[in-house]
Amino acid sequence: MIDLDRIRADTPAAARLAYLHNAGSALMPAPVVAAMKGHIDLECEIGGYAAADLEADRLDAVYDSVARLLNAAPDEIALVENATVAWQMAFYSLPFRKGDRILTAEAEYAANYVAFLQVAKRTGAIIDVVPSDASGELDVDAIERMIDERVKLIAITWVPTNGGLVNPAAAIGKIARAHGIAYLLDACQAVGQMDVDVKAIGCDMLSATGRKFLRGPRGTGFLYVRRALLQKLEPPMIDHFAAPWVSRDAYQLRDDARRFETWENNYAARLGLGAAVDYALEIGIAPIEQRCRMLAGRLRSGLATLPGITIRDLGRAPGAIVSFTMDGHEADAIVASAASAGIAIGDSDPSSTRIDAELRALPHIVRASPHYYNTEAEIDRLIAHLAGLAPR
Repeated sequence: MIDLDRIRADTPAAARLAYLHNAGSALMPAPVVAAMKGHIDLECEIGGYAAADLEADRLDAVYDSVARLLNAAPDEIALVENATVAWQMAFYSLPFRKGDRILTAEAEYAANYVAFLQVAKRTGAIIDVVPSDASGELDVDAIERMIDERVKLIAITWVPTNGGLVNPAAAIGKIARAHGIAYLLDACQAVGQMDVDVKAIGCDMLSATGRKFLRGPRGTGFLYVRRALLQKLEPPMIDHFAAPWVSRDAYQLRDDARRFETWENNYAARLGLGAAVDYALEIGIAPIEQRCRMLAGRLRSGLATLPGITIRDLGRAPGAIVSFTMDGHEADAIVASAASAGIAIGDSDPSSTRIDAELRALPHIVRASPHYYNTEAEIDRLIAHLAGLAPR
């Protein structure tokens, strides 16, 4: 069971705001804020270097916390500035040649897809988009049929930014492992709202952020790289932390995933990330996922009763991102109207998932993303607000 009263007490803004924008940036709980403020105060008192030395054990423990969250080993974890940096460090470490194929999904995120385009432009690699099945999920049978000796990478977004779709990450992992193909999973919207077990998924690399459903600070992210692949990858950029300068003409890459990091980082934010992971683990990922799905299901059910509303989510078991449009109302106007009523929601532009948006002729859509600290009353409040906007 989730102690909702305690959690909402740890989230002061929840008393005055129905915050349903967790797919954008969630509200940080009090222990996360305290961890960050405490370190900033310490830096103010004794300086940044001394503060980092004093807190070395707590800073190192963040790797352990993230590893527990993912069912990984601490030496397979790199802590970086954001999910995009994490994803890029993994992707750009892979060598591509002319004719190599990258398999991805229809709902792939824009930041990832433009990187595919850049590598294709530079190397002659080919981007192949795997079609979706009737539910809207990536078609597992189709990806199996598309495998050949030229496929060098499978890279997909697990939970796309523009709706509740949850792609079959573990089924894809089985295919990737069976064929010995590198598998990069963007788990930005999955981490914090559902169980993420890299061993069960079978991914070689996974990138994620702290600021979304994990409830950590902005400017934090992490990368998992499976140990068996780690030693084969050289980061696209290095410094003397990632690769110590061992002689006049040589450097030596670290043996662990910290080869994807640089020496300087935001220690206060890193401690905040660790506190966010520990907070989620203390509550339990299973009850978090159960509550997220329940609240999102309640919202979808309520929206389905409103005239003029079209729910845009795909998949057999959608997650906690609820996307919709309303006849006669632009997405940004709905977001602004909700904000004026004390309800925080977001939106998604077609350019963020261009292939999916073009295939489905999606306009600018509204995106509401409840989390475990939300109440049923807050869900109903949004539904009632939208009912007031709907045509009668």
